[in-house]
Amino acid sequence: MLKRLDKIRFRGQKRDEFLDLAESPNASDSECNDDIPVKHRSSLKDTEEQRDPDYKMTDADPLSEVKGHLEIALLEKHFLQEELRKLREETNVETLKQELEKEKSKRVDLEQKMNDILRSRLEDSPPPPPKPQVASLNGTGDKQKETFRCRIWKWLYERFGVYIEDFRFQPEENTVETEEPLSAKRLTENMRRLKRGAKPVTNFMRNLSALSSWHSVYTSAIAFIIYMNAAWHGWVLPMFLFLAILRLSLNYLIAKGWRIQWSIVPEVSEPMEPPKEELTVSEKFQLVLDVAQKAQNLFGKMADVLEKIKNLFMWVQPEITQKLYVGLWVAFIASCLLPYKLMGFMIGIYAGIKFFIIDFMFKSCPKLRDKYDTPYIVWTTLPTDPQLKERNNTTLSRRQMQPVVARSGQSTSMSCGIGREEESGRAYNTKRGPFHEVFNLSENERPLSVCENGWRCCLINRDRKMPTDYIRNGVLYVTENYLCFESSSSRATSSKKNKVIKLQDITDIQKYKVLSVLPGSGMGISITTPSTLKPLVFGAMIHRDEAFDAIHSQYTKIMSSTAAPTVTNPET
Repeated sequence: MLKRLDKIRFRGQKRDEFLDLAESPNASDSECNDDIPVKHRSSLKDTEEQRDPDYKMTDADPLSEVKGHLEIALLEKHFLQEELRKLREETNVETLKQELEKEKSKRVDLEQKMNDILRSRLEDSPPPPPKPQVASLNGTGDKQKETFRCRIWKWLYERFGVYIEDFRFQPEENTVETEEPLSAKRLTENMRRLKRGAKPVTNFMRNLSALSSWHSVYTSAIAFIIYMNAAWHGWVLPMFLFLAILRLSLNYLIAKGWRIQWSIVPEVSEPMEPPKEELTVSEKFQLVLDVAQKAQNLFGKMADVLEKIKNLFMWVQPEITQKLYVGLWVAFIASCLLPYKLMGFMIGIYAGIKFFIIDFMFKSCPKLRDKYDTPYIVWTTLPTDPQLKERNNTTLSRRQMQPVVARSGQSTSMSCGIGREEESGRAYNTKRGPFHEVFNLSENERPLSVCENGWRCCLINRDRKMPTDYIRNGVLYVTENYLCFESSSSRATSSKKNKVIKLQDITDIQKYKVLSVLPGSGMGISITTPSTLKPLVFGAMIHRDEAFDAIHSQYTKIMSSTAAPTVTNPET
């Protein structure tokens, strides 16, 4: 039995005796595991029986033989799975890269060999004899031709080989740029870089505006005379090219160390703040807010310009686009009929008069500009997308208000007697219904024009202990006599959580800072009334200063009319 098991183990380790299943092209996984090994097992069994003719099988021998075959089959399956996994892991990209590297190395070797052969031929070629013999005339002629060809090929390769190499195909490498993490120091440095980079452009535009507004009379007069003379003789384009060359020459001298400063408007040097190595949390927060505000304003101006140009060409305002359309047709017909020299002369003369005289008159007289400056009027009247959206909303609200007024059952005589203020006050609605019904006020009470849509804020009632009553989110309104807070809770009893404060009952109004950790003067307003132990705080107001001015002005107006003592206005 032990002898038989040793034979099985030895036969299982000798894997080379079996057919290499990975090399068989038409074999599948099932075939590799089932059919082929069975055939070879039978052949091995026959060979073993031939080797040991005296061996007699017992009852336990078939079982052990089956175990051995099973062990061999499991090993083969494991080896095949490993090979299949390795083949799947290998991708075509790696093989292509390896082949590409091999081809590059072969090309470099071939070029080096060709250069060596050319050099060896040039060195080994003997100089031509001064008086060649007649018999060796053909042989020397052939050698001269070969050396001449080699020289031509070498010259061509040295001359144009670099350009031919540029047309070699190389796979494009996709590089992914890594984004830098947010850093206050890096943010400050980028803002200063942006200012330094935009400084030449802003200085040029400032000098150009000063030149057209005659800031320096002598400089503008000299520039006007030179420009008009160049336009009269047709030298406008050469003049601008000469100015560009002159500017580059001055920049070269400045780069060499010369001190050349020429500007119509004197430059104002801004004090440079030294960069701080370590910033506190409040300074970092304030820096991020400043950068966000500047980016918001810059992106807003760029968006306004692009939206105006888009709306000009998309016939959003037909009466404005019609002027552009007619002007383009006139320019097209004039360019077809008039010679280009005459066109350039007319455009140059008009540009000089417009820049030096007409713009100066329009800047000096704003009323004249608002009436007769067509490009300025067109540009200012062009709407942006938010303005168009606001106009559409107002027209839609007016259309919706007309059926409401018609259903109210008012007669024609009564509608004529009602003033515009009362009609607008009755038609004003909040998110939960009419304003006077939400706050249980008279119909004459309506929000002021500054807060028609209200100010988003949160009411902090420090007299209450429950979290749901301590802080409430909502909208704050100011009327002629009341301060109204509408809670944004979605519950049915949200009307009970609304707050109405009479302006006459207020004893103190102050700007309030809810969190002292944050920079700035805060975003809250504290209001003290006799009915509250602690002042009510309206916090998280983005337009806090605007709301405070409106509330304080209306409060002072009421108190002055009732001869009440004035209220201090300290800022905390």
